[in-house]
Amino acid sequence: MHIPTLATALTFGWAASAAQLTQVSNYGGNARAKPGMWVYVPDSVKIDALVVAIHSCQSSAQKYFQNNKIPWKQGSDRKGYVTVWPSSTTECWDVSSKASLSHDGGGDSNAIANMIKYAITQYKIDPKKVFVTGGMMSNVLAATYPELITAVSLYSGVPAGCFVSSSGQSAAWNNTCSGGQSIATAQKWGDVVRAMYPGYNGTRPRMQIWHGSTDGTLAPQNYQETVKQWTNVFGVSTTPTSSKPDTPEKNYRTDDFGENVQGIWAQGVGHSVPSHLDVSEAWFGL
Repeated sequence: MHIPTLATALTFGWAASAAQLTQVSNYGGNARAKPGMWVYVPDSVKIDALVVAIHSCQSSAQKYFQNNKIPWKQGSDRKGYVTVWPSSTTECWDVSSKASLSHDGGGDSNAIANMIKYAITQYKIDPKKVFVTGGMMSNVLAATYPELITAVSLYSGVPAGCFVSSSGQSAAWNNTCSGGQSIATAQKWGDVVRAMYPGYNGTRPRMQIWHGSTDGTLAPQNYQETVKQWTNVFGVSTTPTSSKPDTPEKNYRTDDFGENVQGIWAQGVGHSVPSHLDVSEAWFGL
């Protein structure tokens, strides 16, 4: 095993010891929400990039990191990028309250944005190489903090803002959205994103959207609605510019909507489409 030198440790701000998932007790910022921040810095840092791996409901940073089906630790070891693993204080991430569905609103999304800012400084990350993967919160982050994120690989999610709570409740479940009954025009979905950060006119994260055709938790219709949302944000048609069957594997279909939006439809796959490390890394340019 490669043991980092003191110089390397000082450069990247971490202890000269074998790589392990490590908690950051104070990542700063003034968000009211305080999810945990865990960081994995590989023994050999080869690239100044950051991947934020966001766990699913009923999980945690530690469980997600130790799950052999979640390959981001292996990717980090192989290619040498830093990973941040946020850990929710609620059963599911808050993707329903105004606090989390607003830029600098003080909710979970705000806290994760603070983790990203901390990591950029602490681990000498190139701000143009920040990537996010996971479920619904990944989409919310793309909408609320587009200036911090270069690309997203969204697995089994819903449109940003779809889970909004009419009562303002934090981390509320939305049966209408989960059941695929929240249907709107591309323009309306795009407006939902734009309303989360009013006045923002900078670049947006490139969006890769995965969904299973037999998802019984977040209905398959959410795939179409998410594609509508991000094609509108990027000002492109909901008609694919290219469609590739059996890509990246048999019974999957990859649809490109220009350069910035890609949909991957997994025929016969249920909730939690398996992570495809190589495909997500390629989308990120890693």
